[in-house]
Amino acid sequence: MANHFQLLKTDTVTAARRGRLTTRHGVIETPIFMPVGTQGTVKSITPEHLREIGAQIILGNTYHLNLRPGSELVRDLGGLHKFMGWDGPILTDSGGFQVFSLAKLRDIRDDGVAFSSHLDGAKLFLGPREVMVIQQNLGSDIAMVLDECPPWPCERDACAKAVARSYKWAGLCKQIATDSGFLGAGHHVFAIVQGSTFDDLRREAAESLAALDFPGYAVGGVSVGEPEPEMLKQVAATTPFMPANKPRYTMGLGTPPQLLKMIALGVDMFDCVLPTRVARNGLVFTPDGPLNLRNEQFRADARPIVEGLANYTANFSRAYLRHLTMAGEILSCTLLTIHNLHFYLDLMVQARAHLDAGDYGAWHRTWIERYEAGAAARVA
Repeated sequence: MANHFQLLKTDTVTAARRGRLTTRHGVIETPIFMPVGTQGTVKSITPEHLREIGAQIILGNTYHLNLRPGSELVRDLGGLHKFMGWDGPILTDSGGFQVFSLAKLRDIRDDGVAFSSHLDGAKLFLGPREVMVIQQNLGSDIAMVLDECPPWPCERDACAKAVARSYKWAGLCKQIATDSGFLGAGHHVFAIVQGSTFDDLRREAAESLAALDFPGYAVGGVSVGEPEPEMLKQVAATTPFMPANKPRYTMGLGTPPQLLKMIALGVDMFDCVLPTRVARNGLVFTPDGPLNLRNEQFRADARPIVEGLANYTANFSRAYLRHLTMAGEILSCTLLTIHNLHFYLDLMVQARAHLDAGDYGAWHRTWIERYEAGAAARVA
């Protein structure tokens, strides 16, 4: 899809960018947060909920969907969009993160990764061809290449080998996507830049992958256990060497302030399980930091979680939402997930508006200061 990404504006104070990404299932305004629907569902809420709160694109996972129900079944039933009832864009992770997270169940080889299923121990193999075939079966709008995500901390030699292997796999993925007609049909394939904490390896990976001219690029291998300053340092060491005319995606994070900090570093797209995961434990986000609704102070609190954030959850008081959480009612997961995802998505709406207005630098610093001050006051 020619000219699929438009860089509309760049902030004059930071490296923040305002963009527009066109896919087969719709146009995405960036910066954007992508709710995670690993197994063909964003946990506890429906596609209609996602539309109502302004989700533009969601994620699925190649590894998990191939295990169950199987990518061939999804293909035969019309693809992942029809299967899960979502008509917007879908990005699918290649399974590369499972190379990291399922370290005890896999064996990395030069041609791919041999796994034992975390479900039943069954043997399976994911190489470049397998992950591209699976994502083609799913009908992904954006397919990620297979990569090797090094752990943190990581020895330099091991990291260099992972970078070289990821580069090789990326080239094969793109060639397979080209030969199969996947790219020609308007699907996108994003490469992933690894390099752990080694700035020179990150630059080498970014520049070598940029030469392969992918439709988009991701910063991989962050939020794998390293402290936040190190994580931001890795992002800052990577984005300057990514093509300016292609979308940039940081995978698997983060908190609201982290998203704004990474937008300032030139990142356009994010995903994270955090807002949905903590919702299931009673934690909700506000401009003054997160609130734990399990706390006694909210037992008779008649206010909504956030004044002025208009979504279905805003119809209910903190007291009622706390009651549902304490009683273990399933509805609490739905209502708190709606709120948390809307909070993240609305934050991206605000970021885009301030980029359009030309004052993103000052606004994002003020927003982060308020959030972190409120969070610190609750801990004190």
